[in-house]
Amino acid sequence: MKIVVLKFGGTSVGSIERIKKVAQIIATYKKRRYKIIVVSSAMSGTTNDLIKKSQKLSTNFDQAEYDTLLASGEQISCALIAGRLNDLGYKSRSWLSWQIPIVTDGPHKAARIDNINKKKILKFINSGGIPVVTGFQGINNNSRITTLGRGGSDVSAIMIAKFFNAEECIIYTDVDGVYTTDPKNYKKAKKISKISYDEMLEMASLGAKVMQPTSVQDAKLNNISFIVKSSFVKKSGTLITNTKRMFSDQIITGITATKNDSKVTIVGVKDRPGVAASIFKPLSLNNINVDMVVQNISLNGKETDLTFTIKSDDIKKTKKLIKLNKKISFRKLNCDNNVSKVSIIGVGMITTPGITYRMFQALAAKKINIMVISTSEIKISVLISNRFIKKAVAVLHKEFKLN
Repeated sequence: MKIVVLKFGGTSVGSIERIKKVAQIIATYKKRRYKIIVVSSAMSGTTNDLIKKSQKLSTNFDQAEYDTLLASGEQISCALIAGRLNDLGYKSRSWLSWQIPIVTDGPHKAARIDNINKKKILKFINSGGIPVVTGFQGINNNSRITTLGRGGSDVSAIMIAKFFNAEECIIYTDVDGVYTTDPKNYKKAKKISKISYDEMLEMASLGAKVMQPTSVQDAKLNNISFIVKSSFVKKSGTLITNTKRMFSDQIITGITATKNDSKVTIVGVKDRPGVAASIFKPLSLNNINVDMVVQNISLNGKETDLTFTIKSDDIKKTKKLIKLNKKISFRKLNCDNNVSKVSIIGVGMITTPGITYRMFQALAAKKINIMVISTSEIKISVLISNRFIKKAVAVLHKEFKLN
């Protein structure tokens, strides 16, 4: 059975005209005798509007009701797509996650797909039908609707491809693939034809908005290759796959930059074993993700300055938790919202010496000061003032011959 999973993002189904375009794309696969499973996001703007409604009603909106509320967005888009396909003469219907069911585990707002019952969908496909499945959601063991986190429709598509052993999984979005950096911010960015899971995961985690990190992680864990392409133009996309070899002679595959990081510095912390754990435990318990960390010990060895980065949305909560933390003693707390993390990513750096020097030298030549550094096997990230983002991306793009 030649099954293809076609996932359409919010911008792809953002209007009636765009839904008509999506139906035409689906029809082309049907004409090529594919058995199709469609996965859809909510229409662009719908989810944000629903979140705002919940916030106007309560500062602590019930999480189970939050998931039920947000899941309604995909229900609308799926019904509209199926309705259009029926109008074109194809047999189609919408499938809500609980009707299949798509069984999830984990908390509301951040559940993970545990199992998908294939029986009903396979029967419908084999009868010639085109199922249009709600992305972003599932149902837990208490028969409550759950959601998979923002961008979770990509996760739905990847996991459906896994459970149905699909031959292809194609993520349709508003860009025609993955680029070396954000083409909206740098015109000389170029499209990447193939990229490894690890590189894509780093890029997604470090600010590239094409894919949600969780979906890339699920694809890697389940060895599901997928293509990212545009629903607006007929162009080849980017293949994300499992191969670890370099696809070209490029050492660096891509460059990312964030706009929502904040730097926290705790000055004059009384140094003792376990002090870092005492600082970060309350943050962890409150779901605050700590990223880059640097520690400076004083000459007398009695005090330390600890600097780390978090998402800007968590800055108020972080400051409060640190000030209320009775297990640590410090002289001063500094926070800086005017910072950005710029990263270079590429499997080629594993076997190529001198990459760190080239990055630092290129930034220094443009008088861009580095505040914090973090590295992994295939990426180097630096924290800089956010007023230098465009200049940093441009100089690094040129330095590593990505233009």
